[in-house]
This record gives sequence, C-alpha cells and structure tokens, in this order.
Amino acid sequence: MPTGTRSSTADLAYIAVFAALIAVFSLVPGVPIGPVPITLQTLGVALAGLVLGPWRGFAATALYLLVGFAGLPVFAGGASGLGVLGKPSIGYLLSFPFAALVAGLLARWLGGRNPRLRFLWLFLAGLGASFLIVHPAGIAGLMLILHIDFAKALAIDLAFWPGDVAKNLVAAAIALAVHKAFPALLAQRVPVAA
Repeated sequence: MPTGTRSSTADLAYIAVFAALIAVFSLVPGVPIGPVPITLQTLGVALAGLVLGPWRGFAATALYLLVGFAGLPVFAGGASGLGVLGKPSIGYLLSFPFAALVAGLLARWLGGRNPRLRFLWLFLAGLGASFLIVHPAGIAGLMLILHIDFAKALAIDLAFWPGDVAKNLVAAAIALAVHKAFPALLAQRVPVAA
C-alpha cells in the first residue's frame, strides 16, 4: 500500500474515532443547569484538536455535527436532526469544529516552546480555544434563541467556566500522554492528493 494511501486511511480512522468519542461524551448524562446542560462534549472537542491537530480535529468535530444533523442521536440528551438549530445550545455546537481547529493550531504553535512545559502549553491551547471560540459562540446562540441580552447570556455561560477549566486540564493530560506514546501524531501533515 502506498504511503499516501496508508496515511489517508489512518487520518480517516482517527477522524472517525474522535467523532465517535465526542458522541459518547455528549451522551453521558449531562448536569442540567439552565437552558444548556453541562456535558463532556467540550472535553472531546479539546482532545480532537490537541491530539489530532487542527485539520483532523476540525474534520472529526465536523463529522460529529454532520451525523447528528443527519439524524443520529449523538447530541446531548440523545437529540438529533436539524431541530437542534432552534435550541439554546446551537452556538456551542456550531463552534466545535472551529474550537478544535484553534486548539490544534495553538498546540502546534505553543508545542515548539519549552518541552518541559508541554502540559501547560496543551492546557492553554485547549482553554484558549474554549474561551476564544466556544464561549463567545455559545453566548451568541443563547442571545439569539432565548432573545436575551448579552449580560443574561454571559451569566448563563459563566456556569460552564469552572468545568471547562477542569476538562481542559484533563484534555491536556491525556494529549500529553498520547503525544509521548505517538510523537508524530500532532506533526504538521501535508494533505495527500488522491
């Protein structure tokens, strides 16, 4: 099997596995607080970017959304279909591919710095993606769907911050262990033409 085909096959497998991982994390019973439950979805999103890198992480989270919108019950609480576009969580959901992309980019950029601080860099990459992408998009979705102002949406969103810090600590620890075992996994990949 040519090397390009082998790495394309491996990339597809990684993408599918991480899409399934996010689905499993979203189906773990969430903690209901307000209009959007706390789930482990963002842990899976952070892991996709931190472990797979920006483009495969983006693809894994986009695949997760695609199968959910197509009707498989992979969203929080077993929800599926295009009806989730009208739910308060839609801003969070639609941000996932971009959050994985940013986490992966930040992990690559920060990863070249002091290797002894790699855990810190991975944590900051995941947390940065969460606070730069997921939370602003989630707040926008809350404002749009619930017809509330920024202050009320921010108050709802603040409940997710401590959990996101904890989930990104876990994601950084897992990503660090994976990258120690498979150092080339996050390396820059050049897409192979078919």
